[in-house]
Amino acid sequence: MMQKKLLLKVAFVDGLGVLDGQKPPCECNNCYTGKDCSVLLKDCPVDANSGDPLFLEPFWMRQAESSAVLVSGWHMMSYIYQDGTYVSRELEKVIRKLHSVVGNAVTDNRFVIFGSGTTQLLAAAVHALSLTNSSLSSPARLLTSIPYYSMYKDQAEFFNSAHLKFEGDASAWKQSGRNDNITQVIEVVTSPNNPDGKLKRAVLNGPNVKTVHDYAYYWYFTPITHPVDEDLSLFSLSKTTGHAGSRFGWGLVKDKAIYEKMDRYIRLTSMGVSKDTQLHVLELLKVVVGDGGNEIFNFGYGTLKKRWEILNKILSISTRFSIQTINPEYCNYFKKVRKFTPSYAWVKCERPEDTNCYEIFRAAKITGRNGNVFGSEERFVRLSLIRSQDDFDQLIDMLKKLVSEEAVGTDSI
Repeated sequence: MMQKKLLLKVAFVDGLGVLDGQKPPCECNNCYTGKDCSVLLKDCPVDANSGDPLFLEPFWMRQAESSAVLVSGWHMMSYIYQDGTYVSRELEKVIRKLHSVVGNAVTDNRFVIFGSGTTQLLAAAVHALSLTNSSLSSPARLLTSIPYYSMYKDQAEFFNSAHLKFEGDASAWKQSGRNDNITQVIEVVTSPNNPDGKLKRAVLNGPNVKTVHDYAYYWYFTPITHPVDEDLSLFSLSKTTGHAGSRFGWGLVKDKAIYEKMDRYIRLTSMGVSKDTQLHVLELLKVVVGDGGNEIFNFGYGTLKKRWEILNKILSISTRFSIQTINPEYCNYFKKVRKFTPSYAWVKCERPEDTNCYEIFRAAKITGRNGNVFGSEERFVRLSLIRSQDDFDQLIDMLKKLVSEEAVGTDSI
């Protein structure tokens, strides 16, 4: 059982009860309670739904001093920096250096744009690209590949823009013959893909097709096969350092006109990204690039590799459940062939009668995410492997019980 410790009192000034003069309480992991977080709640369902990358907490606990930020009350009060922009140029430099040392993206001849996570950047990118040919009477079609990250569909339908319509699967669109080289098309390519972790490429091409590449997971979750060299690429701090709550992401944009439209979208919707956030991110990334990314890459890959080994051992004896398999590839960062260690297990229920895999797991007190959320069949469920060690240990315990019900022999589990 891992318990969060009070490394720096200032880090918990927003904890419950602090404003009432009480001592900051321990922040317990899911299913644990008590003054010292040592009491395991009975029949507590495992959270395997959230993509919170809490598995990186131990890494940052070891970096507590070097990553800490103390901001005086008078500091950074203006909306803008001294150069009149909303962007920290020092942070931009560190981001370019990060990609250089990791070798996962080309930053030369690219504009760097900041946003409140890739969520805002995706909205900005789709908005900018949907306006590139506003003379067309019909809206641009937004497409992606099944299984896809649900945010793409959710955003398009929520904003309900006259310039954009979510159309669904790119392969189905291509096979239908509707790709007439006239209708404006925007394809979102997620690589590695969420939920199955596979490296993806664009399905569509042509003069009417624009592509947004979501590379949020192109770090230690996958072999770094090459530095991506795309017109528009998006990255997320949450899957780089694990700081999902900081709500920070960035994009690399080749076309100046598209960059300016995205920048205008960011300025009009949030007047840029919080300067406090940018300072925090700067300090975090300075820690990462300080040793060429070596420590966080080894920690991230090592932790996930162990988790996948444990998961594979359990499910290898199951005939009821199967998970995605991806062949190892050469990683330019580690200079060797390595396995994929995705953030999520994409589980399929193989029995004909198990038509809703999510409900099968929910009944076993494992809360995943239904396959239909990703445009796929309900026969699939996504299980998060990147939460805390407590969460993972509980997930494994519940999986052992579920697989043992198949009566195929539990001694080897």
